[in-house]
Amino acid sequence: MKKTIFFCGLLICLLINSDAQQPTVQVLTSGQKTSLRGLSVVNDNVIWVSGSNGTVGKSTNGGKNWKWYKVAGFEKTDFRDIEAFDASNAIIMGVAEPAYILKTTDGGESWKVVYENKAKGMFLDAMEFWNEQSGIVVGDPVNGRFFITRTFDGGATWQDIPFEKRPIADSGEACFAASGTNIRALDRDEAVFVSGGLKSSIFLRNERLPLNLMIQGKETTGANSIAVWDHRKRKGGKKMIVVGGDFNADSSTYNNCMFTKNRGKTWQTPTVAPHGYRSCVEYLSADDLLACGLNGIDYSSNGGKTWEWISKEGFHVCRIAKTGTSVFLAGGNGKIGKLEWSMKK
Repeated sequence: MKKTIFFCGLLICLLINSDAQQPTVQVLTSGQKTSLRGLSVVNDNVIWVSGSNGTVGKSTNGGKNWKWYKVAGFEKTDFRDIEAFDASNAIIMGVAEPAYILKTTDGGESWKVVYENKAKGMFLDAMEFWNEQSGIVVGDPVNGRFFITRTFDGGATWQDIPFEKRPIADSGEACFAASGTNIRALDRDEAVFVSGGLKSSIFLRNERLPLNLMIQGKETTGANSIAVWDHRKRKGGKKMIVVGGDFNADSSTYNNCMFTKNRGKTWQTPTVAPHGYRSCVEYLSADDLLACGLNGIDYSSNGGKTWEWISKEGFHVCRIAKTGTSVFLAGGNGKIGKLEWSMKK
């Protein structure tokens, strides 16, 4: 009898601890007339967001308070991505036509246009930086090739990749400017990006590889986001994960996630997939992952093999601090959330 009581007590204790460790999401603010898709978490205190209607937001106290800006002259621009380096310096990307990149050095009080492109069909999708100096922007195909521009001076100037060196796009293939995360640093000097639409592909070492395990075939389907573990430690990305789906079927779990442990040589799909279309995925540790989309947030503690639906709050983007452990989310109606979780030791 004593053994039975002990076993039951141990089981209850384990269940309680399991529940206590499951991440939860706290909504910090909402109500702004903007759809936030750009998110850059510098550290546990400094967070920047960007979105539609020329909107940029910033917190310097871990999301407790926010200061909102309307970028003068760009009140109708959709800033789909943002990269911040500290509380003073940040870069925002305005998608189309014309496409703009702007930079602030005074905390968002003023912005300087550092790039403009009036080419027909121009649509910028996402921005990524290896460090404070070297960055890259990817855009939808123009004349059959994906657009790419680079900076090597912290975003002060940008140089377009020559047309003949740009990756070739298949017919009906494009990128989704859903969360600023369809391009990621892979190692010290290389980036990887994913596409969707009628075809879904991953572009690795300038080689286009089909993502056959990802849904494709419609303009609304395909890969939306890729995450790499962990380029920040300069080890190179052997582990990668891709999420997406069909944003017109936000609850469908069909072929919406795939992951690799060997730098893309082989891919696997989850045994329990994220519970709907997901526009963003982020590594929190080597095993912990977060993915968000229109119908909620999923968490995986085993490298993407199985996913738990931890919240039905919809968000477009989720990012972990570049330095620190804080995780924030941003979405429609100016909504910003924070993930309450504990990093495994």
